[in-house]
Amino acid sequence: MQTDLATLFYAAQDHYLSDGEITNFKHQIDTLRLRVEVYECLRDREIEIFQPIANYLEEAFAQENPQVLEQALKHWLSVVRYSAFATLLNNPEYLKHRLLEWLTDIVAAHKMQEIETYLYEFLQLKLSEILTQDQLALLNPFLELAKETLFNPTHTIDTDIEATI
Repeated sequence: MQTDLATLFYAAQDHYLSDGEITNFKHQIDTLRLRVEVYECLRDREIEIFQPIANYLEEAFAQENPQVLEQALKHWLSVVRYSAFATLLNNPEYLKHRLLEWLTDIVAAHKMQEIETYLYEFLQLKLSEILTQDQLALLNPFLELAKETLFNPTHTIDTDIEATI
């Protein structure tokens, strides 16, 4: 559960919510509605997002082993799926612990940063075509966390993105 909503639920145990708390609650509900829209859009349009990216990678990296390109696509399919759910939960810890802790080592070990960097950039273009600015603003902190963690060897998994969400 989102911590902001949980805090309000706990506050309501010993008193009625104040006008400010009710306003905050309404804002959280509106934001949750938008988070659900982001999640559903990514779920429902995954092929529409990733097929052009796959085509782009085949052209841009024609000399590369197709299995490497497929692996990079699978990595970012996972990143988007986990980021979508982390967005829904408003929980960067979910993304960090469920995906990034192990995926970082795989990307580094297979020296796939260049391919995955291109993939990430094209993914951003596709997402900007499909999502609204508000939806993208909710998802992007999670994608940025994934990008920084996967591509920046000095970046630690304990990066705090709470302030940007």
